Amino acid sequence: MSESQEITTSQLAKQLAAIQEQLTKMTGRFDAIEERLETISALPKKMSELEDDLMLLGDRYRYKNLQQYLAEENWFEADKETIRLILAVSKREIEELTPEDIQHFPCNDLMVIDRLWSKYSNGRFGFSVQLNAYQKLGGNLDSTVEQNQQLIEQWGENLGWRKNNRWLKCKDLDFSLNAPEGCHPSRWWNSPYGSKMTNFFLGRLMTCKLAKHSEIDMRGREEV
Repeated sequence: MSESQEITTSQLAKQLAAIQEQLTKMTGRFDAIEERLETISALPKKMSELEDDLMLLGDRYRYKNLQQYLAEENWFEADKETIRLILAVSKREIEELTPEDIQHFPCNDLMVIDRLWSKYSNGRFGFSVQLNAYQKLGGNLDSTVEQNQQLIEQWGENLGWRKNNRWLKCKDLDFSLNAPEGCHPSRWWNSPYGSKMTNFFLGRLMTCKLAKHSEIDMRGREEV
């Protein structure tokens, strides 16, 4: 091998070594980018968890059971827990809680319960969904004051609570995501005061602007 060939071979070896070094650096950079992408992809979940914590900050432990049932898609137990929460906030037993009492139920607590139901059902269940269904039928504060029974029955049919002109028992409802939109929470509406409580509670949802609040909340989620 001539001296010029040896020099060329040496140069090639150095170039190959330099290329290998660059490839190693690039591989390291790609690995770092991949780690960052994994971190970024996990942000929505972390933000959602943080949002839940902030939402429950006022009374963190009061809503933990409801949050857990909903996260597990255990709609049946979440439905029963919703009644327990309403009674706990009201400091009343179910027989003691009157339609007049519900007119003063705290809006913040209604919003927390509704947001949890809406979040874990992807907007399928919740008080705001039920209120929107009522308003789409023409329901308003006046109709709740009038206690329009025909409107309530039509609303119940749309939510899957009535069939063949009869109200269904709560145990016969579909406790899955296949249920009609707004079907749950459902047990709470089965009050000893009947349609009077239904109308008073719908009125309270309106005065708390739950439907409007829900629309803003869902738009915010879509933008995120």
